[in-house]
Amino acid sequence: MRSFSDSYREAGVNIEAGYEGVRLMKEHVARTMIPGVVSDIGGFGGLFAPDLTGMTEPVLVSGTDGVGTKIRIAQLLDKHDTVGIDCVAMCVNDIICCGAKPLFFLDYIALGKNEPKKVATLVSGVAEGCVRAGCALIGGETAEHPGTMPADDYDLAGFSVGIVDRPKVIDHSAMRAGDVILALPSSGIHSNGYSLVRKVFAVEHANLTLHCPELGCTLGEALLEPTVIYVKPVLACMAAVTVKGVSHITGGGFFENIPRCLPEGLTAKIEKAAVKTPPIFHMLQRMGGIPEHDMFNTYNMGVGMTVIVAREDADRALAALKAEGCDAYVIGEIAEGDERVVLC
Repeated sequence: MRSFSDSYREAGVNIEAGYEGVRLMKEHVARTMIPGVVSDIGGFGGLFAPDLTGMTEPVLVSGTDGVGTKIRIAQLLDKHDTVGIDCVAMCVNDIICCGAKPLFFLDYIALGKNEPKKVATLVSGVAEGCVRAGCALIGGETAEHPGTMPADDYDLAGFSVGIVDRPKVIDHSAMRAGDVILALPSSGIHSNGYSLVRKVFAVEHANLTLHCPELGCTLGEALLEPTVIYVKPVLACMAAVTVKGVSHITGGGFFENIPRCLPEGLTAKIEKAAVKTPPIFHMLQRMGGIPEHDMFNTYNMGVGMTVIVAREDADRALAALKAEGCDAYVIGEIAEGDERVVLC
């Protein structure tokens, strides 16, 4: 018997559209399958059997996040195939900070009206993010919310679970003055501070498809550029040298995120002149009249992640990162002091 409900449809929820969305997304989910996946998409729970070979004390690490108001840019451009990458990135980039390899991901999509093709397009981005992170998309949820969201509105969130052997958890206690801070470049604004971005650029009324010479692309393309996923470069760096600290530079910028991996009594000294900042940040700061401190306290400024290693390990760490396509570089060092981050 075919499952449907005319009464529920009259209330604004089309369960048949939900089934069609699942059917359309399966080809994207299939791209993410890795060893350990036990269940197929569509069950009540996602099953995963991790390979614990060689681990003495396996520890699960989880992270959850959403895309934030960057989604509004996707809606204005009617381009929905990249925000899923952002959703995965915001989760897996967090759990890699302690050395955990992501195993699987689940997403949650809430829509005013369930449009199966849009849902499948959103999931295609999530699947691409999972492929880049080397993890599996093993489940999720699509919820139609008539009356609480406009028909063309949606939100996207998710969570990831990873694993690390306890002896290999990145231990910040090994950090010392003289250690080097490496910058892993961002692709742009990533997924933070978009409420201010939307205000400064007046995106509701701006021509987001007009080519901007300063950016080398359209404003919409620059704002929708997906977040870089740093999992594979960081894992390669960990295999090459002892990593003493990793920070994902998200909301709160340098001043909030770098101190999260610093022991008391140590300061991160950042050379501002060394930071390679993409044009979108200069444009944002100029048009918004935003003070420099606020920029570094809100945005990544071109540095999506920092990795701290001993000075004698810096060259090997940089080589390992670059071998994974991450053109990392030195932006500062660790020093003694009580001020957590110093821009100099």
